[in-house]
Amino acid sequence: MNRPEVKSFFDPATYTFSYVAWDPATRHGAVIDSVLDYDPASGRTRHDSADAIAAFVREAGLRIEWVIDTHVHADHLSAAPYLREQLGGRLGIGERVCTVQDTFGTLFNLGDEFARDGSQFEHLFKDGERYTVGGIEAQALYTPGHTPACMTHLIGDAAFVGDTLFMPDYGTARCDFPGGDARALYRSIQRIFGLPGATRVFLCHDYKAPGRDEFVCETTVDAERRDNVHVRDGIDEDAFVSLRTARDATLKVPALILPSVQINMRAGRLPPAESNGISYLKIPLDAL
Repeated sequence: MNRPEVKSFFDPATYTFSYVAWDPATRHGAVIDSVLDYDPASGRTRHDSADAIAAFVREAGLRIEWVIDTHVHADHLSAAPYLREQLGGRLGIGERVCTVQDTFGTLFNLGDEFARDGSQFEHLFKDGERYTVGGIEAQALYTPGHTPACMTHLIGDAAFVGDTLFMPDYGTARCDFPGGDARALYRSIQRIFGLPGATRVFLCHDYKAPGRDEFVCETTVDAERRDNVHVRDGIDEDAFVSLRTARDATLKVPALILPSVQINMRAGRLPPAESNGISYLKIPLDAL
C-alpha cells in the first residue's frame, strides 16, 4: 500500500490549502502547510484553522509524525508549532531555509539574536532524502524557483508541491521574491513532471481561474503536463522564463509577505516578546 489518505483544509482569507496525509494501515500521518489565522488590521492571531485540523486528527484517531512546511510562505502565517504542541510530530522544512533566513534576517535587521542556521526547526530535509509516514515511503525533492528553499514532498503517490504549480488553468507560482528564479522554477517543474503521470498533485493555493466556479486543490502530473497554461509539454525553458518574468512584473507585493516571512522563518513562532510582554513585527519602509 503506497497510497496515503489525504484530507484538505481551505483557508479562504489566503486561498491556502493545508493537508493531513496519513497511512490508512498504521494511522500515522503528517500535517502539511498549516495556517495561523491573522488579522493585519488588528495584529491579532487566532487558531481557528489549526484547531479544525487538530479536531480532525483526533476524531480520525491519527498519530502525527511530521508537521511540515514546504517553504517559508510569503502569503500566510504557519501554525506549525501550535499543531506540534497539540498533536506531536517533528517540525520540518527544507535545509535551504537558511538562505531565506539570511536574506530576510538582514532585511529586518535582526542581528545575532536571530539564528540563521535553521535551528528553529527540528528537521531540515535534504534533497532526495527518504523518510516514512507510517508505513508509506516518502521523499523530499528540492524544487526551488518560487523561493530558494522550496521542497516538494512525495508521500507515496501524492506530491505536495507547495507553490511551484497551481491548477492547470491558472499556471505557476511567481518568482520575483528575493532569491526567486524563473529558470530554476522551470527546471523544478520538469522534475515534478518526471514523476509517474498518475501521481496526485496537491497544491498549496488556488485562486480560481476565470470561468471556474469552485476552488480545487488536487490534480495529476499528467494533467499538468498536458494542460498547464504556463508550462505544459511543448513550452520550452526560454519561453517560460519570458512569460513568467513578464507576468511577475505586473503583480503586487503579497499583502502578508512582511508578517508571514518574519514568523515563518522562525518556524511559525512569534518574535520574542519585548519588556512589556508584547511581540512586535517590523515593517521595513521603501525596501521591497
